[in-house]
Amino acid sequence: MRKITVLSMITLDGIMQAPGGPEEDTSGNFRYGGWTASYGDELFGEIMKEEMKPSDYILGRKTFEIFESYWPEHANFWPAINEGTKYVLSKERETSDWKNTVFLKTLEDIRMLKNTEGSDIQVWGSSELIHLLLENDLVDELRLKIYPLILGKGKRLFDENGIPSAFKLTENHVTSKGVMIAAYQRDGGVVTGNVEI
Repeated sequence: MRKITVLSMITLDGIMQAPGGPEEDTSGNFRYGGWTASYGDELFGEIMKEEMKPSDYILGRKTFEIFESYWPEHANFWPAINEGTKYVLSKERETSDWKNTVFLKTLEDIRMLKNTEGSDIQVWGSSELIHLLLENDLVDELRLKIYPLILGKGKRLFDENGIPSAFKLTENHVTSKGVMIAAYQRDGGVVTGNVEI
């Protein structure tokens, strides 16, 4: 069985929309594209380099189309995205000229993919896809970069439909610019009880 890892840059209020640039995703009149630009440092770069090593990927259609228009021409920065298999959940698209692209139609296709042998699978961007995966208990790990910003409006990492789930912290760092980087692995269900004072 393959592990599915969600990698996301988020604000303190959970916004994940358009971290990379002003024109990346302006849907909903989002005005803060590129909000991560001033927060890089050496530690952040080292962690990104590690996370961008070869993998396979599941992407939502919108994120795929953003990636498809950029990464094939910028292979020197992230060669793994060009070489890895990109599985795209889409009811609208069936073909792409970007090599190693496979289109999936249903949640069941993702379940079947997860149950195959192969490398772990990363999810970048793709807010609607992440919501679907969380709602169906298909996320094994969250790798979050939490920025010291509040944006108020925009696409969020979590919505109200995710199933209650527990995660355990497996790695954490804080950059010189105050970005908290944390990895969480799925760890059963939510445990409740009375707080002793």
